[in-house]
Amino acid sequence: MSLALLARTHPRVIDWGIHLDRAPAAGWLALQAVALTPVWIWMAQRMRDGSDDPLGLLSLAALALLTWTLRRELRPAPRLGWLALASVGTLVATMLRTGIGPLPSLPPLAASLLAVLAFACGLLAFLPRRVAAFPVVGLAVLALPLLSSLQFYAGYPLRVVTAEASRWLLAPGFGVAREGSSLLVDGQLVIVDAPCSGVQMVWLGYFTACVVAHWTGRNDRGFFARLPAVGLLVLTGNIVRNAVLVALEAAGHAPAPWLHEAFGLVLLALVCGGIARVMAHDPRSRQGAERAATPGLITSAGGRRVDTAL
Repeated sequence: MSLALLARTHPRVIDWGIHLDRAPAAGWLALQAVALTPVWIWMAQRMRDGSDDPLGLLSLAALALLTWTLRRELRPAPRLGWLALASVGTLVATMLRTGIGPLPSLPPLAASLLAVLAFACGLLAFLPRRVAAFPVVGLAVLALPLLSSLQFYAGYPLRVVTAEASRWLLAPGFGVAREGSSLLVDGQLVIVDAPCSGVQMVWLGYFTACVVAHWTGRNDRGFFARLPAVGLLVLTGNIVRNAVLVALEAAGHAPAPWLHEAFGLVLLALVCGGIARVMAHDPRSRQGAERAATPGLITSAGGRRVDTAL
């Protein structure tokens, strides 16, 4: 039976297929969100019981705002590659989370990581092609309640790096020795504890990078090219913060708790501002503006600059 004959004799079958293909993006995304309900419940419980900081809500809000802003530009038909990744990822994440099927169950955080990656792929299937993929994926990963896990696995190495860098900065003015993540400054023991590891600054720094990349229309290549600068700014900011506070304490001028917090917030604002500037800066646009603002100069076909002013 030909397709044309099927359309004449069974129009509802053909129409249903067309309508399914042209279903609203919100419907597809809602179905995927419902399929991942166990993951959302676990994430909410982990944030509510105090196991982790609720910073992931900021990332979810950023993704929701991005989707709402582009709601009139969502694709009427999804990109099949991203949609296939979203479907397979959702199925595998559900099986790994619940232990159903041949796959072994994984720890909740690992299964949830796969789930949010699948949801990011679902978003990318409908978002306009001009939207960079990796900032969307970054925001999805940052939505996870992972700060406590990062503190457990990466906190101590970050504290050691911070303590060693602070030792180098303090050496000209103090007698400093380091053992582990502790500093002995002029005979006074100063411990670089967990809050000084900079894990929260890392989270906020990369969150700022993803948000500004979307806001400025940065593509994936430009986003990746600026990530090393983001990491360097975060690490430098945390080292400066710890070195200044340790120096004040060693000199007998330990700041009050509110001043300690205020100084940390100021450094955090400076770091995030620097990251926003790095992510938004485009030297090619500046060069183009300078060429446009320079009268009487054009570039010939051979690459030479020719003065056309009379």
